[in-house]
Amino acid sequence: MKKRKVGRQEDRDTEDFLSKYLKELNSDNAAVFIGAGLSKAAGYVDWPGLLSGVAKTLGLDARKETDLVALAQYHLNSNATNRHQLTQLLIDEFSDLKAPTENHEILARLPIRTFWTTNYDRLIEKALEAGGKRVDTKYTKEHLANTRRGRDAVVYKMHGDIEHPDKAILTKDDYERYHQTHGPFTTALSGDLVEKTFLFLGFSFTDPNLDFIMSRIRATFTNHQRQHYCIARRRAREKAEKEADYQYALIKQNLVTQDLMRFNIKTIFVDEFPHITTLLKALENRYRRRTVFISGSAADYGPWGQLATEDFVAKLSRALIDKDLRITSGFGVGIGGAVVTGAVQQIYSTRQRSVDEQLVLRPFPIGITDLEERQKTFTRYRLELIAQAGIAVFVMGNKNVDGTIVKADGMRNEFELAKEKGLYLVPIGASGSMSEDLWKEVYGDFDKLFPEAKQNVKKLLEKLGEPTDKPDTLLNPLLELINILTSGA
Repeated sequence: MKKRKVGRQEDRDTEDFLSKYLKELNSDNAAVFIGAGLSKAAGYVDWPGLLSGVAKTLGLDARKETDLVALAQYHLNSNATNRHQLTQLLIDEFSDLKAPTENHEILARLPIRTFWTTNYDRLIEKALEAGGKRVDTKYTKEHLANTRRGRDAVVYKMHGDIEHPDKAILTKDDYERYHQTHGPFTTALSGDLVEKTFLFLGFSFTDPNLDFIMSRIRATFTNHQRQHYCIARRRAREKAEKEADYQYALIKQNLVTQDLMRFNIKTIFVDEFPHITTLLKALENRYRRRTVFISGSAADYGPWGQLATEDFVAKLSRALIDKDLRITSGFGVGIGGAVVTGAVQQIYSTRQRSVDEQLVLRPFPIGITDLEERQKTFTRYRLELIAQAGIAVFVMGNKNVDGTIVKADGMRNEFELAKEKGLYLVPIGASGSMSEDLWKEVYGDFDKLFPEAKQNVKKLLEKLGEPTDKPDTLLNPLLELINILTSGA
């Protein structure tokens, strides 16, 4: 079967999603709702897989059933409302600790503080914790009344947790009593849907949870509801599937898509499940490009001189903040102070910005005497700063070792880490020292490091390597280059 061509409207829809959801990420207004599809990719079962054995004992086929909640209820009815087998089923299927998928890891790296899920597993919690975030998990009414101190993210598990499988929401009885047993979750979700922009992931259009979620909050929606998004795989024709059945399935999918628009949930289609990862990666890359890592140190300011160098770095920092970009830096000797000066001045020039939001400065812990431990700590320190950014700027890079000025090996380490993490590398070669060496490497390997860049990017990078004793002349080409890179080279 030929590969389906992506239409212009779909391209526009995808671009619209990336652009608008990125704004919500930058404004701390983004949330995610995770369905069973994300867990299935990690090796857990989906609804038909979970209930296949249950269906078989009833003489049914889970793959043929459309109302899987009713299927679980049929089992309960046939066992005189005894939940033991269903509870054991959840334990058997979800107790194994599987590793989070790449999709979970990407979501955990993004600045998302609110997660909702109908899943029983702990994949998103594990991904968040692995990323160094403190998670506040809530799956009972009592949990909602308490707040974990210093939390970075909240995970609302509205259908329960594998640690308490006997309390999981699974049958028709559970769903029908939900407003009594878990009413505060519905209230909390309704509030988040009003205040935040949601991205629904891992839901198929036959997922029973999607309909129940929407039915619980239907009364709270109005004509002025915030826009939300759902990424879903477009229905593909299965092997040996009849054309009439395939067309029927497409009609049904389109109708469900239209129905979701009642809740202002716009569906972004992908052709294959791996394309969801591609889309999330694109979102993460765009977000990271809004953060610039500045690497620099100077014991000797060369022909530029200290005052001109500090003024140049301060102006650069002010301009980045003015463009609503974020700055991370390790507070390099002779350079870090100017980064702070420029950034803070610009941040304080408007009441709508805060230092914590737009400037991440981490002076290195130089008091570690053990060389091996020092190197290990410095590498992790640098990596945490660099991993947040999408663009790395390198200025000068020298230090004083026993009275001799040498090139800074720390800048070289930061360059290699930034290269490994896929950052755009922008050494200011004209500033000399290690930055000059790095500029020669980047310029010489330009096609590999900037594979999709237009010719103007190379010309701007070339200007940054041209010798000058007036650093201010480099400011415009540098900012123009960063502006191009933030929007995609």
